[in-house]
Amino acid sequence: MLVDIFSAFDEHNFTFFSMTLFMWLMAFFPLLLLQSSFWCHPSRWEASFLAPKNFISMQVFRSFGLKLSGFLGIVCSLFLLLIIFNLTGLFPYVFSVTSHLIFSFSLAFPFWLSLICSGVIFNPSEVAAHLLPSGAPAVLNPFLVLIETVSISVRPVTLCVRLTANMSAGHIILGLIGTYLSSGIFMYSGVTVGLLVIVQIFYFLFEIGICMIQAYIFCLLVILYSDDHPDSQ
Repeated sequence: MLVDIFSAFDEHNFTFFSMTLFMWLMAFFPLLLLQSSFWCHPSRWEASFLAPKNFISMQVFRSFGLKLSGFLGIVCSLFLLLIIFNLTGLFPYVFSVTSHLIFSFSLAFPFWLSLICSGVIFNPSEVAAHLLPSGAPAVLNPFLVLIETVSISVRPVTLCVRLTANMSAGHIILGLIGTYLSSGIFMYSGVTVGLLVIVQIFYFLFEIGICMIQAYIFCLLVILYSDDHPDSQ
């Protein structure tokens, strides 16, 4: 059972929907949605579901990552997956997987590592050349290489921390407002309770927008990181 606002981040709170199996089963939905257009003509309802896929596809088309084989399908699936996980985490008693660093890191690190390893295998000299900007003074070369190496190495950390921090903060604030609202029904006046209800509704709608924006930012950064791949130049 949920005993405080931080219990939503505990996958062992003995509720049916908090089981991670339920969340991972939802991961098959983007695959079915993306591949359904190959064997049937999409209806208006299906076209509305494909709107996020078309939106993120335009971002991939504007980047050099489009030249990477299969990159478009992977990013579209990742975008839909993050939207589903972020939004389902707003439901009561549903385990929010994107609020945990281990889950966000398990998504960010493989994407970052695959781009790095693929670039090193494809053209190691060009990958090494990216560590040193052209025209830099010779005295600063060791420091620039070190700074660029650290900048590239912290990319998966910044990806997972950004997603986790925003999702966790939103759930905590929703939990705080809900706690005050549930206790205020019996303690506060009707005007105060009505104000808390309005705040809860508007912040819930705001959090829905945050869920979609954070999924977009995560995928957009992955797309930007793909521009450094030698095969996309």
